[in-house]
Amino acid sequence: MSGLLPLPVVVPLLGAALTLLLASRPQLQRAVSVLCLTGTLTVAVLLLVQAYRHGPVVVAIGGWPPPVGIVLVADQLAALMLVVSSAVTLCVLLYSIGQGRSETGETSPVTIFHPTYLVLTAGVTNAFLAGDLFNLFVGFEILLAASFVLITLGGTETRIRTGSTYVVVSILSSMLFLTAVGLVYAATGTLNMAQLAQRLDDLPDGVRLTLQLMLLLAFAIKAAVFPLSAWLPDSYPTAPAPVTAVFAGLLTKVGVYAIIRTETLLFPGGQVDGVLMVVAGLTMVVGILGAVAQSDLKRLFSFTLVSHIGYMIFGVALSTVAGLSGAIFYVVHHITIQTTLFLVAGLIEERAGSTDLRRIGGLARMAPLLGVLFFVPAMNLAGVPPFSGFLGKLGLLQAGVSAGGPLPWALVAAGTLTSLLTLYVASRVWNLAFWRAPRLATTEPAVRLPMLMVGATVALVVLGLALTVLAGPLFDVTADAATDLRSRTPYVRAVLPGGAP
Repeated sequence: MSGLLPLPVVVPLLGAALTLLLASRPQLQRAVSVLCLTGTLTVAVLLLVQAYRHGPVVVAIGGWPPPVGIVLVADQLAALMLVVSSAVTLCVLLYSIGQGRSETGETSPVTIFHPTYLVLTAGVTNAFLAGDLFNLFVGFEILLAASFVLITLGGTETRIRTGSTYVVVSILSSMLFLTAVGLVYAATGTLNMAQLAQRLDDLPDGVRLTLQLMLLLAFAIKAAVFPLSAWLPDSYPTAPAPVTAVFAGLLTKVGVYAIIRTETLLFPGGQVDGVLMVVAGLTMVVGILGAVAQSDLKRLFSFTLVSHIGYMIFGVALSTVAGLSGAIFYVVHHITIQTTLFLVAGLIEERAGSTDLRRIGGLARMAPLLGVLFFVPAMNLAGVPPFSGFLGKLGLLQAGVSAGGPLPWALVAAGTLTSLLTLYVASRVWNLAFWRAPRLATTEPAVRLPMLMVGATVALVVLGLALTVLAGPLFDVTADAATDLRSRTPYVRAVLPGGAP
């Protein structure tokens, strides 16, 4: 099974090269892209089954044994993230093909979209599978380089302006990350995470804390954790709907994944848990208050994205198996639901010509299927029973109550308030866009929505419902993953079976 491990990185990169060569053959280009992402999803499922049954899957690239060579590792956390991200990227690609943005037009030139999208996918998968800090940095840079192209597609003034902010913030966080990587190597003599798990404990407390804070700050910028999240609501909404959807679903979650991985494997002492709890609470509350104030659907969803990152940081900050399990479950849930909502926003824009809530209305009568496609994930995001959003939040709140203490209880209160305000925001969107009488934008002649766009969105809605139906087995996987993360032993033994040299 280890022979399959490089494929989620290699296949999209080869597909990117091939689709670039097929720039003048759009049908073949689309077929290659879909085939590559389908193959990536298949391999990801096989790796998850293997990791769940037999432990982490490890491969040393080029035959160089760790910690000298590059190592890819698929434990339960990485494999689960790989499965969800592959499913989401495939659905968004199909949506984009249906919309036509991957074929023609200024928003996504045919010679650019497919290769760049596949490079983005390769960067995401490489970040999830990276077994050393520098390869994690490389994964971030691959996906960021691709995202710079995607966020500015079309070259309009608005996209260039907001994309410039995104680029500057991303480069700043990458410089901080690279500086931290250099300092880690200078202090320990290695970047292999399994070996770092053994060596970092021997460093003086001040040095160790400094390295931890530098890495945490770099990842917090990428994850859009408050107060480092101001760039996101201004950057994401201007991009085409498929680009915004995949950014919202995946890019911030790669930052969250990096926080989970480093805080459990490299810095398990819980020295910054108090800071993380405060940041998590502020992220939840400030983010959802920002959503309440918005009148544009894409900006509103961008603020809910920021807000619900706080739930994941909450779980990490608890430093318990229950908290980590709830955080991992919520990451899986949020990738699926947030991506779905941005795709629905794209459908609303396609049907009504606008995402401004002041200009649209009556969609429930004119496009009832669109109403269903919004209502289900919106209620899921708000945490209405029995959806997976409710189950994930319940797991996190129970973990907070079990942990006890002023800060966990404050976070329980903040999480409950955020959930109620999310429900208010979802209800407000429903009342304005779907329930009230039609407005100017929606009284224009109906636009037939492409079936592939609708079908891809339906697939993600069904996937969100499947997370509810399969919540029991999924919680079993996340609990096992959290247990392994807390113990660290399965990961270290899988990468360094003979012990560190």
